[in-house]
Amino acid sequence: MAKINFTARRVEEFACPAGKSQAFFWDAKSPGLGLRATASGAKSYIFQGTIHDRTLRLTIGDVKSWGIDAAQDEARRLQTLVNGGIDPREQRAEQRAAHEARKLEARRQTATISEAWAIYLEARRPKWSVLHYRDHVDLSSLGGAAKRRGKGLTEPGPLAALMRLKMADLNADLISDWLESEAAKRPARARLAFNLLRIFASWLESKPEYRGLVDPQAISTRISKDALPTSAAKTDVIQREQLRGWFNAVNQLDNPTMETYLIGLLLTGARREELAGLRWDDVDFRWRALHLADKVEKEAGRVIPLTPYLHSRLLELKRLNETPPSVRQLRKLESDGKTWKPSQWVFSSSSAAEGRLAAPNRALHRVCEAAGIAPVTPHGLRRSFSSLSEWVEVPTGVVAQVMGHRPSATAERHYKIRPIDLLRMWHDKIEGWVLEQAGVEFVPDQENPV
Repeated sequence: MAKINFTARRVEEFACPAGKSQAFFWDAKSPGLGLRATASGAKSYIFQGTIHDRTLRLTIGDVKSWGIDAAQDEARRLQTLVNGGIDPREQRAEQRAAHEARKLEARRQTATISEAWAIYLEARRPKWSVLHYRDHVDLSSLGGAAKRRGKGLTEPGPLAALMRLKMADLNADLISDWLESEAAKRPARARLAFNLLRIFASWLESKPEYRGLVDPQAISTRISKDALPTSAAKTDVIQREQLRGWFNAVNQLDNPTMETYLIGLLLTGARREELAGLRWDDVDFRWRALHLADKVEKEAGRVIPLTPYLHSRLLELKRLNETPPSVRQLRKLESDGKTWKPSQWVFSSSSAAEGRLAAPNRALHRVCEAAGIAPVTPHGLRRSFSSLSEWVEVPTGVVAQVMGHRPSATAERHYKIRPIDLLRMWHDKIEGWVLEQAGVEFVPDQENPV
C-alpha cells in the first residue's frame, strides 16, 4: 500500500478511476490516515487500523469540512486509542449514548405536567368509565369555555394551576399551598383532585421516561390530612317511611326513562354508570337477569336478578324504544339526513352525546324536593338498597353479591357460590317489601315467574 505525503493539490486532484466504485491513497506522515474517493465524486478522510487482530475502518469526515492538518491530528488520536486497545467505534457509541441520555434528561427536566397528563389520560381512558374520565378532564380544565348548562363560562378546575408547571418543580411546600387554597374554596373537589394527582404520580413512576421526576413527599397523604377538612361519612339514604313519598314523586317526572332509571338504582343497588351503561343485549327478559359492567370484575362483569316490578318497567321502555316516531318526526329526520332506528341503550336519551342518560342528579334532586326529604345522590340510592335490605333480613353476602362488592371473608371468596336463582329469591323479597312500603300496587306476571 503506497503512501504519499498529503498536500492540498494532491487531495484536490485525487479522483476515483473510471470503472471502479472507490479508490484510496494513504498519507505517509500520519499512520492510518487515508483519502477515499467514490465514483460519484465524493471524497473523505478515513482512518484504518488493526485492533484485536481485526481491521477497522472509520470515516473521519468530508474533505470540504476537514483540513489536512485536522485530519492528521484525528488519525493520530485514533491510532493512540487503537494502540491502547480501545475501539474508537465503541467510544463513539458511548459518547452518542451519553449525548442522547443528556438530551433525554433535559427533556425530562423540562416536561410539564400538562404534557404527561394528556398522555396519561389517553393511555388510561379505555380502562376508565365515562364519568371517571370526565372527572379527570374537568378537574384539569383551564376553564373559559361555555357552560354545558346555564350561561357564562366554566371555572378552572382545581388541577389547572398545576398543569403549566414542570413535574420536577412539584414539591411538598408547593402542593401544600395549592391544596390549602383549593380546600378553602371547594374542599370536596380539592380532595378528589389530590387523590387523582396521587394516582397520576404513581403512573409516572411506572414509566421510565418520567420516573423519579416527582418528589414522593409532594403527594404524601400527610399533606392532605393537614390541608383538607375531615371528610364526613356519607349518610344520604331513603328511610322506610320516606319510600311512599319518594315513589310518588318519581312517577310525576313525566319521563319514563328517568323514572325507571332512578327506581332501578334503588331496587338493584347498582352503581350509577353500571345501570346507565345497560344495553338491551344485557337484559334477559326470559330468565329475568341483567348483565352489568362491574367495577370490580371489569372483564366478566356480573349478572344480577331482574326483579318482577323492574322487569315490567323495562318491558314498557322496550316497547317505547321500538315504537317508530310519527310521520312528521320521520320527515324531520329525513330532512336532516338521518334515519330512525331503536336505541341500543336501555336508558336512552336523544339529547345526550352518547345517546344515554348521563346526568340524573338534577331530576333526583327535584324528586327529593317534591317528596319533602333531604337530597339523595345516585350513590345514596345504592346505599339505600343496602340499608333497606336489612328490614327483610337478607344475608349480607347476598346483598354484597348483587351490589358488586368484593367478598371480604374467606368463606365468601372461596366457598359461597350463589347461583342466580338463589339471588333472585332474596332479591324478589327485597323488591316486594320496598313496593309494599311505598304503597305501589303491583301484581307480578304469572306467565314468567322463573
